[in-house]
Amino acid sequence: MAVEVGDRAPDFELKDNHGRAVTLSGFQLSGGFPGDARNVVLLFYPFAFTGVCTGELRALREELPRFVNDDVQLLAVSTDSIHTLRVYAEQEDFEFPLLSDFWPHGEVSRAYGVFDEDKGCAVRGTFVIDKEGVVRWTVVNGLPDARDLNDYLKALGTL
Repeated sequence: MAVEVGDRAPDFELKDNHGRAVTLSGFQLSGGFPGDARNVVLLFYPFAFTGVCTGELRALREELPRFVNDDVQLLAVSTDSIHTLRVYAEQEDFEFPLLSDFWPHGEVSRAYGVFDEDKGCAVRGTFVIDKEGVVRWTVVNGLPDARDLNDYLKALGTL
């Protein structure tokens, strides 16, 4: 079952497309100085280099200042390796962290309840997490169903 609104978001540490460790708690008030805290848009997607995933991430890239700023951090997670994500980010000019949930395979996706065991990847789950680490909005779509980034913006507007 997916993490729900009002739940504390499970903390994690994953490597980004440059091999740097990224933790969710690093963006929370308890993770550092209050000025460092940010709301997080945590976006799970199935695979790099696929049509719907690339379309969703390109849409976010076009609106990036609204998703990566002093108040918000976008984190995109797939079960691809960091090497695949590095090439994908370079090819698509993604300037936000692409996090690898490759090994242990799908561990973070499972913690959020969005891992498809039959396909071996995450479904399209998005979680808006506030500075305290609480999930304030979520949507989970199946593999073929793209999400609307305007819904993320509306959710962020309520924080």
